[in-house]
Amino acid sequence: MLLRDTPVRDLMVTEVLTFRPADNVQDAMRALVLRDIDGAPVLDDDGRVVGVLSTADLIVEESRIPLPAVITLLGAVLELPSSRRRYEETLEKALGATVGEVMADDDVVTIGPDETLETAATVMHDRDVSRLPVVDHDGVLVGLLARGDIVRAIVRDADARGTTSPTEG
Repeated sequence: MLLRDTPVRDLMVTEVLTFRPADNVQDAMRALVLRDIDGAPVLDDDGRVVGVLSTADLIVEESRIPLPAVITLLGAVLELPSSRRRYEETLEKALGATVGEVMADDDVVTIGPDETLETAATVMHDRDVSRLPVVDHDGVLVGLLARGDIVRAIVRDADARGTTSPTEG
């Protein structure tokens, strides 16, 4: 069976978008959008995975910006100056934030290139992640395996064996 016998190295991609903790969040967001992906590993200077930046992290960071407080007094809407100042400072900080400040770095899940796709699929399911950085024995990034890569491989394998889909009857 494909999942049980195939090592991760046979399916992983090696051209991986990566970030450094000091990278600017806006630049990272732009890179993710341009590549049409929703996350990428964050590496230290030695190429070791220290976190993962996802679009979910970026959305959370943007949502933390408090809107300026306003009050209505006798039909007039007044913006509180201190609230406006705090909003502008927070917005400026968020836009200037680094990847290291917003990335998920708690218990980064990785996999080795010699593990099987079955193991990778199990880890993805159990840890609720959609991608796994593939690292060598020193923890250095060598590739990336996404859930979609596994699904595409299963479909290709089924097509090659002539298995019909549930809708083909």
